[in-house]
Amino acid sequence: MPIPTPRAVPTPFPTFDSLPLDKSGPPGNAWGLFGPNDQLGMLNLITPETVRAAAKEEIREGIRIPLDWPLNKPAFPTFAREKFHHEIQNKSPQPGVSMNDDVVHFNTQSSTQWDGFRHYGYQKAKKHFNGHTQADFENGGTALGINSWVESGGIVGRGVLLDWASWAEDNGILVRPFQTGAVEVSHLKAIVAEQKIQSRPGDILFIRCGFAAAYNRLSIDEQQAFPDRQPSGLLGIEATKESLRWLWENQFAAAAGDSPSFERGPANGPYNDPDVTMHQWMLGGWGMPIGEMFDLEDLAKECKRLGRNTFFLSSMPLH
Repeated sequence: MPIPTPRAVPTPFPTFDSLPLDKSGPPGNAWGLFGPNDQLGMLNLITPETVRAAAKEEIREGIRIPLDWPLNKPAFPTFAREKFHHEIQNKSPQPGVSMNDDVVHFNTQSSTQWDGFRHYGYQKAKKHFNGHTQADFENGGTALGINSWVESGGIVGRGVLLDWASWAEDNGILVRPFQTGAVEVSHLKAIVAEQKIQSRPGDILFIRCGFAAAYNRLSIDEQQAFPDRQPSGLLGIEATKESLRWLWENQFAAAAGDSPSFERGPANGPYNDPDVTMHQWMLGGWGMPIGEMFDLEDLAKECKRLGRNTFFLSSMPLH
């Protein structure tokens, strides 16, 4: 199978009001934008030109900051998912020789992750990006595998951090990462305006809600009780047409946050239009990867110290 390469970006880029592009498909879809067999979606916006520009402009201090949370967090996964398991197996072939192998078992919804295009589709239509159905993923089907992202070079380019948690605290807004609540798009626009952030097509967006910092302060008992906490829910970007319009018009290649859901959770809550969830439109409609549980704490501190919001990002999903 040939290595996936980014396809040409249409000019002019379709307007939000022109969606859906496939009129026979579900609301908001951009199916066919990069061709009927495209596997990369909005990652096509990461071009050699955008990577070169990001490297030239963003790599200044040479400081490297990890964004991956440990694989054993959350320590007690939600939705009855398997816990992380690490085992050291002694493989010494003969006396006097020391040799060990590490064996790990984890579910892919643990820790820092990118949601692939198979993960969540349009719930009513039962279709995923570019019209794929569940049958395309079974019996060894390779459609929409994240291996395509890796084989095209990963998610690499200019990252943009919107530190909503710090902005909210400065503006007297209560930050409760473990309860359902909305990061309003009007707040994100205010941060962009106040901090004079200029986004570019192909940028990778990061929104800090304060989840990682809050979780790290929990005791072991509190972590164990976390999946069953009351009131439940998660803080995340509000699922509205306005939010979707803002993401589309900024032409982000991918969007991520430190929350386990990116959007306000649960996504099927009574406050949401069932046809307007970020996961449906972004993953199923546009092919825009959603990143969750990124550890943005050190990044936010360094961005504040340097007085900047942009950085060079290199993120390689599992092959």
